[in-house]
Amino acid sequence: MKLYIAFDVHSSSSVVGVVDEEGRRVFSKKVRNDPGDVVQLVKRLEGEVVGVVVESTYNWYWIVDALMAAGYPVHLANPSKVKKYEGLKHSDDRHDAFWLAEMLRLGVLPEGYIYPKEERPIRDLLRKRGHMVRLRTSLILGLESIITRNSGIPPRAKDLQAVSEDRVSRLLEGDEYILFAGTRSKDAIDNLTKNIKEIERAIRDRIRLRCEYKKLLTMMGVGEILAATIMLETGPISRFRRVGNYVSYCRKVPTRWLSDGKKKGKGNRKNGNRYLSWAWSEVGNAAKRHYLCARRYFDRKAQKTNIMVAHNALDHKMARAGYYVIRDGVDFDPERVFGRLGR
Repeated sequence: MKLYIAFDVHSSSSVVGVVDEEGRRVFSKKVRNDPGDVVQLVKRLEGEVVGVVVESTYNWYWIVDALMAAGYPVHLANPSKVKKYEGLKHSDDRHDAFWLAEMLRLGVLPEGYIYPKEERPIRDLLRKRGHMVRLRTSLILGLESIITRNSGIPPRAKDLQAVSEDRVSRLLEGDEYILFAGTRSKDAIDNLTKNIKEIERAIRDRIRLRCEYKKLLTMMGVGEILAATIMLETGPISRFRRVGNYVSYCRKVPTRWLSDGKKKGKGNRKNGNRYLSWAWSEVGNAAKRHYLCARRYFDRKAQKTNIMVAHNALDHKMARAGYYVIRDGVDFDPERVFGRLGR
């Protein structure tokens, strides 16, 4: 008997649902989230395991790794594309597991990419760096606001980020509580800067850009860390059939539902990789600083629409260009992207 198995995974337990080749529901059970227990449960099932489905939740690593190590063919379900039957009277974890198994049996399961286990730790470290960078930026903006409110003069960014000497205390003299708040913010900024640099050193010692991703360095403002982020979040560029698939995955395509040429709502704008979205936004900001043609493109868009639309349009352009730079192994050419706006 051929078996199609699916796990509806939660934080501390999972629900398994099994269907046979005729679509009959033959087994269901709740099991605790332990790799050994999960593998033993699958081994005890009597029949040929055609495939095992795991929904791509925040904690899918452990169960996918355990099942693959045991030799089972694992499929990672893309939850944003899994459409349940509408109008059901009742639905729960058990029904969800059976539904995933049934989609696998029918050959209509929307699957996600199972990222290689050996590259996940360095990718997660890069994600932690990005988190720290955003925290530091938030603290810098907060400290800048404190100084500007109390002195009337916006501080220089170099003064706020200087680590070797204290350039902040003199800007906050006059009130001990304001000084205390400012110096605590500065200590947190300095500590984050130290940790970010340590992470970057560890990444440079561990990771090497693959040949096709080295061409990203031909984009002005893109360094090894940003290129490595794009490489590890993208994976093999060949898994994206067209440039539109890639920029959609990078969240650089607007969501819109149309019927008879009329707007009928919006889809899931968060469908895709938020880390790639951030990375290509950084590339877009760098392009605006370093390329006159990119700046003119941005200004023209901003005049016609608004600044946010202009930012998104520029990021979209750079993500599309990056796709071809990676796929074809060519240098970045701003004139091919923006035409003759730079002249």
